[in-house]
Amino acid sequence: MEKLTAVKGMNDVLPPDSAAVEWLEAKVRALMARYAYRNIRTPIVERTPLFIRGLGEVTDIVEKEMYCFEDRLNGDPLTLRPEATAGVVRAALEHNLLYEGGKRLYYMGPMFRHERPQKGRYRQFDQIGAEALGFAGPEVDAELILMAQALWQEIGLTDVRLELNSLGQAQERLEHRRALIAHFEHHAEQLDEDAKRRLYSNPLRILDSKNPHMQALVEAAPKLLDFLGAESLAHFKALTDILEANGVAYRVNPRLVRGMDYYNLTVFEFVTDRLGAQGTVCAGGRYDYLFEQLGGKPAPAVGWALGVDRVLALARGAGLPDLSPTLDAYAVVTDASALPLVLSTLQALRAAGISVQMHAGAGAAMSSMKSQFKRADASGARFALIFGPDEILAHQVTVKPLRDADASQQVHSLADVADWAATLQSAA
Repeated sequence: MEKLTAVKGMNDVLPPDSAAVEWLEAKVRALMARYAYRNIRTPIVERTPLFIRGLGEVTDIVEKEMYCFEDRLNGDPLTLRPEATAGVVRAALEHNLLYEGGKRLYYMGPMFRHERPQKGRYRQFDQIGAEALGFAGPEVDAELILMAQALWQEIGLTDVRLELNSLGQAQERLEHRRALIAHFEHHAEQLDEDAKRRLYSNPLRILDSKNPHMQALVEAAPKLLDFLGAESLAHFKALTDILEANGVAYRVNPRLVRGMDYYNLTVFEFVTDRLGAQGTVCAGGRYDYLFEQLGGKPAPAVGWALGVDRVLALARGAGLPDLSPTLDAYAVVTDASALPLVLSTLQALRAAGISVQMHAGAGAAMSSMKSQFKRADASGARFALIFGPDEILAHQVTVKPLRDADASQQVHSLADVADWAATLQSAA
């Protein structure tokens, strides 16, 4: 029989690696609470038109990367979400979330893109994102950037830098688009196949080309910042003023663009040199057109998303804290007939906040005391709880310290579980 394995590019996350994911998620939850952002959870599967309408038909995601299929029962076109912003806005529209004013939201979860798996880029990957819906001012753009900056400090990342740009508004982008097309048409012989394909459908994406033979041409292209009007420039200046007042270093990168149709004004990325070609750690920007594109009333919005794999790769390089599980006690049981009494005692301990691992799996033939003590020591537990024949007969337990050679073992009555649970906690 053929051995079943995971789908290529969709990886299992096993202990102890899963502890690092939990650590990052806990840091993010605490951070979001301090900034008054609340959790939203949208479906992994959405109707395909949501992404076609939201992301644009000529984006790489829609053209090449989405996992699309038909519902077998009714034929509905469905897609595994390639990103979360469109789903968050769909939920906001469907449930009228902005009825009472703007909402600050965050999410965590898997996204799916069909692309060649490589380090830092998988077909199933976890993202964490924050979205501020219904707020138009540059101060909210700044708040999101400051929040991401605070996360880097919280998890010990020092070699992540901020790059900024402004995409202006629709008319400004249209004028820049015309100039961009004219520039590349004039040098058509230098365009690669990707650039030729995008020239009239999405010329802004040519600026993001990684082809070394096109870099000089791209550098010479008209810059969007030169086409911005007074309001767009004022928005961008207000943002940079706030960042400078908070000591946040940044670089204006005129080549920083977005392939999705819904972005306007501020775009930003946190980048690093430590991850090779996958150098973008967190990307975001303002998307004031998306609500209208999805059939709702116009509403301003701004957000960012980070790749969990990339952030954890950086965090490991910076030195993660010890994430080994902490175990209070390991229960040593010598007689299977005592298990009902032992388990009720352990349940009382767990209810009192004590973490306990019970020796298990041997059925009626329990392992030897020596073997169980070896496992108790290997578990990292601070104490062994010994339920031997004498202890069971007397309705007692012997609590033996495993990490403190100078501490003496104690005997406690099973009737006083709360008392010796407090003793274990105070010894932490």
